Amino acid sequence: MGSGGGFLDYDNDGRLDVYLVNTAGPNRLFHGNPDGTFTDVTAKAGVDGGGSVGMGCSFADYDNDGFVDIYVTNLGPNILYHNNGDGTFTDVTAKAGVGDPLWSTSAVWADYDHDGYLDLYVCNYLRFSRADHRRCSYHDVPIYCYPHSYDGAPNTLYHNNRDGTFTDSTARAGVREDPRASKSLGAIWFDMDGDGDADLYVANDTTPNFLFENKGNGTFADISLVSGAAFGEAGVAKAGMGVDAADLDGSGRFHVFVTNFSFETNTLFWNEGGGRFSDRSIEAGLAGPSFVPLGFGANFLDYDNDGLLDLFVANGHVFDNAPLINPSTEYRQVNQLFHNLGLGRFQEVTGSAGPCFARKDVGRGSAAGDYDNDGRVDLLVMNNNGAVVLLHNQARARSWLGMKLRGAHCNRDAVGARVTVEAAGYRLTQEVRAGSSYMSQSDLRLHFGLGSRTQVNAIRVTWPCGKRQEVAPPAALNRYLLVTEPS
Repeated sequence: MGSGGGFLDYDNDGRLDVYLVNTAGPNRLFHGNPDGTFTDVTAKAGVDGGGSVGMGCSFADYDNDGFVDIYVTNLGPNILYHNNGDGTFTDVTAKAGVGDPLWSTSAVWADYDHDGYLDLYVCNYLRFSRADHRRCSYHDVPIYCYPHSYDGAPNTLYHNNRDGTFTDSTARAGVREDPRASKSLGAIWFDMDGDGDADLYVANDTTPNFLFENKGNGTFADISLVSGAAFGEAGVAKAGMGVDAADLDGSGRFHVFVTNFSFETNTLFWNEGGGRFSDRSIEAGLAGPSFVPLGFGANFLDYDNDGLLDLFVANGHVFDNAPLINPSTEYRQVNQLFHNLGLGRFQEVTGSAGPCFARKDVGRGSAAGDYDNDGRVDLLVMNNNGAVVLLHNQARARSWLGMKLRGAHCNRDAVGARVTVEAAGYRLTQEVRAGSSYMSQSDLRLHFGLGSRTQVNAIRVTWPCGKRQEVAPPAALNRYLLVTEPS
């Protein structure tokens, strides 16, 4: 099922580094160099996973010391690496109390109670052990057993105690579900309703997806069914894998995209406002192209800087003998790129996106980030039993603006901050998020494509603690701004 990886800047040099999780063999940390190359610094950093069966990762400055830390999910106890600020990390899992012993998948960070410190939600998948490795078949063809062959495992919400330790607050916060219904693979925190609180969406494999509404008092309400976000249009649970959310129409509302199994189609849950979602996969042009592929990673990004967020999907089957089960599918598959046409419509442009989109891999996690700081968002794709692929964006030059947010009273990474940029005929809202896609994490910086525009008219920031700030538009575009929370 693994694995994931992502972009982070562990040494605060302004260049993105890469962390990769392996299910067999050590995890790897690569330092980003000024010339666009990377250096393996795993041994020095001390973040190789210690022989664990790695699944995914996410990055966040959980203690607000100014350096991003690394959380690794495993089949077995997870690991929290504290960034020492000198290029090395220390395993603080035992002290922190976040060594979830189950089969963990995605992990996502947010300050759900506005105390200035990031909390951690960990997805768990199935109750599985090597001693209970079952054998299954489909019309006499051996296959890995489907999720319904195993009991689900409960997810965990860890509350940050602000002293380097965490407390399991799953039940107290109201996000504990029947573990039989929570075979979770992907998750994302996002402000569903614009009230300033972090809400939680969870993609489940063959069971209904979860949507928890933050009530603003440290507790959540399960609105999965009433919101329309638990099932697609057919009212049947799909095999949810990865998830991302974005403002696709300038409304300021975040729409949720979930990747699913082969012959199910991926799902775009359109945020209608008022806590209601509708399945617009067909209308958006995303259903048909996703019918045969098996989707995992998902990332919204403006790859051509035209001002509209496009969509990348990493594909790959779970059965290495997939053609024996259905001749119309393959184990190794091409990834997909969809161009946002506006008005909630997408067009697949995989065939014209370059030779890298013709190669077939067993895609899993994916992350978006501008690793060479040229203003064009690149992609990192993790493959099962294959090499990682770094896709360098070579789209033609257009205007853009990037932002790195730094919290003062809120969490240092400003995770949960909302930024709205306005320009002539343009309005787009984005959030700072730590963890999304499939077991992966994208760049914490925000990137706004601006097309042919030469200036922006307004930049509005809503910080995670609720403070609102008007940022003076820069005199020139095509640069990264550092925006610091006012004291």
